[in-house]
Amino acid sequence: MGAFLILECDRCGGFLLAKAEQRSRTCPYCGFKIVLHKAKKVASAINAYEASNILQKLKRDASLKRKKA
Repeated sequence: MGAFLILECDRCGGFLLAKAEQRSRTCPYCGFKIVLHKAKKVASAINAYEASNILQKLKRDASLKRKKA
């Protein structure tokens, strides 16, 4: 098992997971093709469980910011 990256989509700002060895990933929210070496990396994790927890926290924090605005 390799490392996981948490990325932010350049087009819609959505957060997504990708394995570190991947070259590209399609955003599940807007369909934009993201090239990983050019992408905005928000965090990294050593396993899928840790990556999922980080992703959930980022989404929750983003949701709270939108509600306050």
